[in-house]
Amino acid sequence: MSYFIPPDPDKTVTALILAGGLGSRLRTIAADHPKVLAPVAGRPFLTYLLDQLIATGFRHVVLCTGYKGKQVKKTFGNNYNNLAIQYSQEPEPLGTGGALRFALPMIHTKSVLVFNGDSYVKSKLQEFLVWYFEKKPLAALLLARLSDTRRYGQVEFDTNVRVISFEEKGARLGLGWINAGVYLFNRSLIESIPDGKPISLELDIFPSLIAKGLYGFRCEDAFIDIGTPESYAEAEVFFKKLDTHS
Repeated sequence: MSYFIPPDPDKTVTALILAGGLGSRLRTIAADHPKVLAPVAGRPFLTYLLDQLIATGFRHVVLCTGYKGKQVKKTFGNNYNNLAIQYSQEPEPLGTGGALRFALPMIHTKSVLVFNGDSYVKSKLQEFLVWYFEKKPLAALLLARLSDTRRYGQVEFDTNVRVISFEEKGARLGLGWINAGVYLFNRSLIESIPDGKPISLELDIFPSLIAKGLYGFRCEDAFIDIGTPESYAEAEVFFKKLDTHS
């Protein structure tokens, strides 16, 4: 079984995608699909994340599935192009943190790359990985810059890009940095999550890490999520533009 392997074998990384979301706000659009299978420009949204992993050099991914996880497995099977797929099907809703903890037996590296399954940022992941291994934080968030952050809330950080606070959604209008839904963790962080309990990365884990050293990696590339009918409707144009300029 292979992972992303950079020149230094001590820097191997396991990639996981949180693919268990209910997608309750998309029920009227994609009622028969889990959110990661919602069609965008003629193919499941999840394929864009898988393609990004392949382009970065990954050869293996763990899908943390939940709601209608059998559909995801039936759609992709054990391989997507040259990417091997392993499934961690949660027995009950465990939240983003709980889903990662449940997948721990499938993580055999010190470092872990995690994607939210309902968002995409056109980032050169290689740069994020190089920066992470140089800085060696316990955890790091990929940050996207948006002209209007009201829907997401802002991430505040100091001159060393160490996160100092998370601003609530809707608190401030205007330009700022948001959590783009891509993370790099030391495996020990996932080991510390209580097993079998519903836990949120965003609400429970990240705020608790501020005092321990949580960092951000700034990225000004295009970002989108498919969490609402409005943003889902924008996704097709978003990816067509990326294909045009790639």
